[in-house]
Amino acid sequence: MIMAKRALISVFDKTGVVEFAKELANLGYEIISTGGTLNTLKNAGIDVISVSDITNFPECLDGRVKTLHPKIHAGILAMRSNEKHMAQLKELNVKTIDIVAINLYPFKETILKDGVTLAEAIENIDIGGPTMLRAAAKNYQDVAVIVDTNDYEKVISELKEHGEVLLETKMLLSYKVFEHTSFYDALIAKYLRENVVKVGFPNKLTIPLEKQQDMRYGENPHQQAVFYREVGKFTGTLVNAKFLHGKELSYNNINDTNGALELLKEFSEPAVVAVKHANPCGVGVGNSIYEAYQKAYEADPVSIFGGIVAANREIDAKTAEEINKIFIEIVNAPSYTKEALEVLTQKKNIRILQLPDILNIPDKNMYEMKKVLGGMLVQERDLELLDEEKLVCVTERKPTEEELKALKFGWKVVKHTKSNAIVLCKEDMTLGIGPGQTNRITAAELAIKYAGEKAKGAVLASDAFFPFSDCVEAAAKAGVTAIIQPGGSIRDQESIDACNKYNIAMVFTGMRHFKH
Repeated sequence: MIMAKRALISVFDKTGVVEFAKELANLGYEIISTGGTLNTLKNAGIDVISVSDITNFPECLDGRVKTLHPKIHAGILAMRSNEKHMAQLKELNVKTIDIVAINLYPFKETILKDGVTLAEAIENIDIGGPTMLRAAAKNYQDVAVIVDTNDYEKVISELKEHGEVLLETKMLLSYKVFEHTSFYDALIAKYLRENVVKVGFPNKLTIPLEKQQDMRYGENPHQQAVFYREVGKFTGTLVNAKFLHGKELSYNNINDTNGALELLKEFSEPAVVAVKHANPCGVGVGNSIYEAYQKAYEADPVSIFGGIVAANREIDAKTAEEINKIFIEIVNAPSYTKEALEVLTQKKNIRILQLPDILNIPDKNMYEMKKVLGGMLVQERDLELLDEEKLVCVTERKPTEEELKALKFGWKVVKHTKSNAIVLCKEDMTLGIGPGQTNRITAAELAIKYAGEKAKGAVLASDAFFPFSDCVEAAAKAGVTAIIQPGGSIRDQESIDACNKYNIAMVFTGMRHFKH
């Protein structure tokens, strides 16, 4: 049975749809359509058949039901090589549909609008569109299905050159449909999970991600990598940063810059965070961003070389000139003066990022995820710092007001340092950081080594409890005067006794901050 070729076109995004339909009509296709698309094509002078004329059933329920009909779905799903299928079509007077071009109601755009209601969100869940798309994608051998307006040109080109859409192209188009509809459903699930039912950790978790950019490579040049972004109104995140200048960001650049950004958010006063290999190497606060940068630099002039600098105030020319004295990979700040940009852009390869809402704390609904072989670890983000009411001094000597300020400063930094972590600092700058060691005493010794003579009179922060008194002994020898740590070890008393022996004040937070 020879049937005329038919294309069903029903799109919310009408980009290129008139040109596409005209090309199909010129190739002898009958065009079927609905609603707004039908009117658009008619107004463009294209002969188009209403779906209602095919089904002999009117659109109803405010347009909720248009295409959910056997005369549409049988025409899409019938396998042309199946004689029984084709005989049934003839018996039922159903014509095949060979091309399906559909894109969906803008659910993502709707939920990202300010003040959107649940009713608005639900109304923008497409039903007929995904159903037809999936039907066409399932029958890809016989139907070319288009969900991406960028594919119009390829389909027309192959029809003109080969008289049909090639099978490998149909398979690719089918894949794109299932990728698209699964993403669409994941968006709906995420919206309902976070805004309606408020399920923390569901039995089946879907995370909708969109490609932000291709990476030149991953952690190493032989690894391919891509940067994806979560869908949502997430302010103060790296995905929203504006790229102003320099080489393309690498996988490691993004990871390191994110580490700097997370620590920077702990400070409201002018602050600069320098990061190397995802660990802070220098942190400073001051009355100005210039002063804060100077302290971050002086904290570790060696490690900051080739590192990442993040600031929470506008970068001025004076600060830019200091930054340019050494090799810095990336500068990330809320803004830059014109003069500062003139200074920084003198270096061709430095990456300059602008994130105006750099101090904003992202939505607490964002998960922290870590891929492991065969699975995924998912947890809430560590948004707490400490509970002031649970802060307790466990030693005979209490910390001075100045020491307490320094201890709280150190606690902010050690929270964002890879475990085992020890930080030596004053109240406005780090002096030595010992990150990511397999035992705590080595982390302490490393931090003391970096601090050098500056360790004398400094305070020490530890991300987790001391299993032995050896860290206190090392701190006392270096001249540390106060310590902040979670406490909770069965041998806490040994560390307390050692602190009392050396007249060191020690505060327990009752909260640890492991970071792996």
